[in-house]
Amino acid sequence: MMHVDLSHVTKGRRGQALPATSLSYASREARLAIAETEQRPTVLGLIASGRMRPDTGSVTIDGAANASALRRCVALVDAPEVSDPAPNVTVGTVVAEELMFAGRPSNPKATRAWLREHGQAEHLRVPIADVRPADRLRMLLELAVLRDGVEGIVLVSPDRHGGDPRVWWDLAEEFAGRGYAVLVVAGEASGTVLAGRATLASPADPLVSDAAQDESVEVTA
Repeated sequence: MMHVDLSHVTKGRRGQALPATSLSYASREARLAIAETEQRPTVLGLIASGRMRPDTGSVTIDGAANASALRRCVALVDAPEVSDPAPNVTVGTVVAEELMFAGRPSNPKATRAWLREHGQAEHLRVPIADVRPADRLRMLLELAVLRDGVEGIVLVSPDRHGGDPRVWWDLAEEFAGRGYAVLVVAGEASGTVLAGRATLASPADPLVSDAAQDESVEVTA
C-alpha cells in the first residue's frame, strides 16, 4: 500500500502559482482534487507526483520525504505542456514511444498488437488530438501503468478535452480497483458534476488556502 500526503504546499510568490494546499491519495483509492486557472492543475500535479519541489510545505510517500521514490512510483498523466502528447502526433507514435519507455517491444507490429488488444486499432494513424476523450484517457492510463514500479497515477485536467466527467471518473475508479493510487486534478465544473460521487483528496477541507483571507491571492476551491 502506498500513501502520499501533501501538507500545506505552496508554489510561487505569495502562493500565486498554488496557494497552500493539503491533500492525500493512497493505493486502491480514487481521489479528486479541484484546481482552477490554467497553471494550477499542472503545478499541483507536478508536486503531487514528486516532479516539482514546493516552495513551502511537505510532500511524503509512506511517511517519508523522498521525491525520487515518488517519481518512480507515480506516473504523471496528460499534464498540459509537461506529459501530454503533442496534438499532431499519431496514436501509433505515442504508443510506440511509451512501449519503448516501458522496456517493451515497440516496433510497428508490437504497436499494432497493443492497440488491437485494447480495442483501439482504428486509431493507429489518427492524431492524438482527434481521439475521443474517453479513448485518449484510457490509452494514456494503460500506457502509464506499463512501466515497472508504477503504483500511482496523477491525471491532470482530463476535463479540458470535453465529454462527460463521469466517464473519466469511471476510469479513475477502475484503475483504483486494480490497486493503483489515483489522484485526478480537475476544475470546479467537473467537481460539481461529480458531487456526491467522487471522493475529494482532502475530505475534511479540500484544497483550502491558508491565505483565504488575503483578497490578492486566488484560492483553489
